Amino acid sequence: MKLLYQQMLAFFGVIAITLAIFGILMVRSTSNTVWDNSFDQLEEYTDVLTQRAVDQNTYMINAQFIQNSEEILAKQHTRFMIYDATNQARYPQMAQGTRPIATKYWRQLKKGTAVALPELTTNPQTGKQQSLVIYYKPVFLSGKLLFVIAAFAPVDNIQSAINKTEHNLLIAFFFSMLAAVVVSYFLARFQVNRINRLRAATHQVAEGDYDVDVAFPTKAHDEVAALANDFQDMVGSLRASQAEIHRQEERRRQFMADAAHEMRTPLTTINGLLEGLAYDAIPEESKGESITLMRNETKRLIRLVNENLDYEKIRTNQIALNKRTFSAATALQGIASQLHQKAESAGDTLTVQAPDTVTVYADHDRFVQVMFNIIQNAIQFTDHGEITITAKAGYHQTELSVSDTGIGMSADQLKNIWERYYKADPSRKNTKYGESGLGLAIVHQLVTLHGGTIDVTSELGQGTTFTLTFPDEETAPSQAPITHTAK
Repeated sequence: MKLLYQQMLAFFGVIAITLAIFGILMVRSTSNTVWDNSFDQLEEYTDVLTQRAVDQNTYMINAQFIQNSEEILAKQHTRFMIYDATNQARYPQMAQGTRPIATKYWRQLKKGTAVALPELTTNPQTGKQQSLVIYYKPVFLSGKLLFVIAAFAPVDNIQSAINKTEHNLLIAFFFSMLAAVVVSYFLARFQVNRINRLRAATHQVAEGDYDVDVAFPTKAHDEVAALANDFQDMVGSLRASQAEIHRQEERRRQFMADAAHEMRTPLTTINGLLEGLAYDAIPEESKGESITLMRNETKRLIRLVNENLDYEKIRTNQIALNKRTFSAATALQGIASQLHQKAESAGDTLTVQAPDTVTVYADHDRFVQVMFNIIQNAIQFTDHGEITITAKAGYHQTELSVSDTGIGMSADQLKNIWERYYKADPSRKNTKYGESGLGLAIVHQLVTLHGGTIDVTSELGQGTTFTLTFPDEETAPSQAPITHTAK
C-alpha cells in the first residue's frame, strides 16, 4: 500500500474515532438531558397538585382540578394518581386495574424520598403493559405521610426527541466523514509530497548531482523537516568532499606530471653517462666526475620516491614514534651545520638562537626531519637574506620558530601550503622551489602526530615565519591521531 493511502487511512481513522466518541457522548448526554427534563416537568406538576388538588386539612381530593389539568396536558398524555397513607388509590376511584405502589418504592416514599422511574412496563392506573415515565412525590404533615401524588406519561414523546437527536447526529456524522476524507487526503498528500521531495533529491544525489536544495522553511519543526535539514547538510558535506576529491585529483595529476618531469632529467643524464661509459666515449679523467653525477641524480630519484612513501606512512599512522627528551640547541645546531653550505650558496645568513638549557620531547629523527624541511624551505625562498632559528621553553611545551626575509607568500598560497602536491610556485619545475610539493605536508603530519601545533605567518616581499610547539613529556599524548586538513 502506498504511503499516501497509509497516511490517509491513519488521519481518517483518528478523525472517525474522535467523531464516533463525540457522537456517542452527545447521544448519551442528550438522552440524559431529555430524561432529566421530563422528570423535572413531572415534579413541577406534582408540586402544583400538592397545593391545589388535595386539601391537607380535610384530605378531600379536588377531582375536577385534576381532570382539568389532565385535559390541559392531553397532548403530552400526562396522567395523575393520588394514594393515601395506606397505599390505596384515592384518585381515580373508579379506575379498573388500579394497583398499589410496589413495596420497595413505598418504603422509600414513607421515608420522604421521591421516586422517579423511567420506562415502566405497567400502567399504574389501568394495569396494562405500557412504557411510561413516572414520578412519585410523598406529602407529609407534621412528619406524618398524608398522601403520595403520582404523575406519569408515555415515553413515546421522550423517545421521539431522543430519536430525532440521534438522527441529526447521524447526518452530521455522515457529512463529517466526507469532510474527514477530504482533510485526510490533503494532510496525507502534504506529508507524502515532502517525502517525495526527499526521495527525488536522494535519487539526484545517487546519480552524482549534488546541486539539490531540500531545506524546508524555518517555521517547520517536525521530524521530516529535521530530516530534510540533515539531508541538506549531508549534501553540503558530499559537495565539499567531491570538490576536495577533484582538487586533490588535479594536484595528483600535476604532481605526476611534475614527478615525471623531475625524473626524466636525472634518468636521461644517468642513461647518457652509462652509454658513454659503455662505449668509452668519456675520457678517463672525466669518468670519476660522471660517476659522481650519476650518484647525485640517483639520490635525487630515491629522495622523490622516499618522500611519497613517508607521506603515505605518516598519513595512515603506519609509523611509530620513539620519543625521548634531548637538547633542542644541539639538534638545531647540527641541522644548521648540514645546511650551512646551501645557505651560503644562496647568500643567506643562518642564525640559531637556542639556550643550551632548552630541551624538546620528540622522536629525534622525525624532529630533525621536520626542522630540516622547514629551514631548507626557508633557504629555497630566500636570496641574500637572513634566516633565524629560535627555541625557548614554554608552559609544558617547547616553542620553536624559523623566520626568513625571503619572498613571502600570498594569502591564497598560505592557506594551501599544508596540502600534498602543492608547490608555492608551480610554474617553476627546478629543485629550487621543491621537487614534489610533499615536504610541508609531511612536516604538518609529523607535528600533529607528536601532539604539537604549527602555524605560519607570511607577507609577500617581507618573509615568512613558522612557529612550532612540542608538548613536554607530562602533557604529550602517546601518539596523536592524524587530522587531515581539507582546504
